[in-house]
Amino acid sequence: MDLDYALREPAPTKPNVTSSKEHMALYEKWERSNRLSLMIMKGSITLAIQGAIPVSESAVSYMKSIEEQFIGTSKSLASTLMIKMMTMKYDGLSGVREHILKMNDMASQLKGMDMEISEGFLSHKQTLTASSTMEAEFIACYEATCHAVWLKNFISGLQLVDSISKPLQIYCDNDAAVRFSNNNKTSGGSKHIHIKYLVVKERVLNQTVFISHIGTTLMLVDLLTKGLTPKLFQEHVARMGLVESLSCLDLK
Repeated sequence: MDLDYALREPAPTKPNVTSSKEHMALYEKWERSNRLSLMIMKGSITLAIQGAIPVSESAVSYMKSIEEQFIGTSKSLASTLMIKMMTMKYDGLSGVREHILKMNDMASQLKGMDMEISEGFLSHKQTLTASSTMEAEFIACYEATCHAVWLKNFISGLQLVDSISKPLQIYCDNDAAVRFSNNNKTSGGSKHIHIKYLVVKERVLNQTVFISHIGTTLMLVDLLTKGLTPKLFQEHVARMGLVESLSCLDLK
C-alpha cells in the first residue's frame, strides 16, 4: 500500500456515474491514503496542539497548516529566548558556571532556529595595534556599530516590529573619538586610519546609530577589561543587571 500516495500526488477529480473503472480505482487509492495519512498525523499530535491547527480534509493542507503553526511558534520562542538572554540576572545563589551554561543553552536553541548569536555578545581584544587612544576607541566604536546593525536587522527579521526608526545609542568615554565619529571632517592625525572604519561616520549620518560621550566612572564595560576598585566593581555589576542587588556581592 502506498501510504504516502496522497502526499505525493494531487487529488484526482471526484468520480461520477460516467467515470471509468481506472479513474474510480485511482480515486479510491488516493482517498484511502489521504484518510490514513490524516489519521496518523492527528494520532501523533497532542490534543492541545490539535486545537490550534485548522481542520482540513486534505492531508497535504493539514501538513501545511502544521508547518505554518510551528513557524509562528519558532518566532515566538526565538523572541522569548532573546528577551530572556538580555534580561537574565545572576541571582548570587547558584554557581556562575550554571548561569553560563543556561545562557549557552539558550544560544544553542537560537542557533537551531537559524538565529545564531553574533560575536557581538562576546568581549574580545582588538585584532590590530592602534597608534593612539583615539584610534583605539574609534575602532571599538566601529565594532560596536557593526554589532548594533546586526542586532537591529535581527530584531526586524523576527517581524515583531515593522522597523526600528530611532538610532541605536552607543556610548564612548573618549571625547576625541566621539567628536570624530559625529562629524564628516578628517584631520592630519586621523588620515592613517583604515578607510573601512570610516563606515561609523556613515552610520551616524544616516541615523542608524548615535554615539554619545559617557564618563569613565559610568562605563560598565570596564568591568570586563580593567582592574577596578571593589566599590566601583560592585556598582558596575549591579548596573549591568548581573545580580538583583548589591547584597548578592560580598567583596572585601
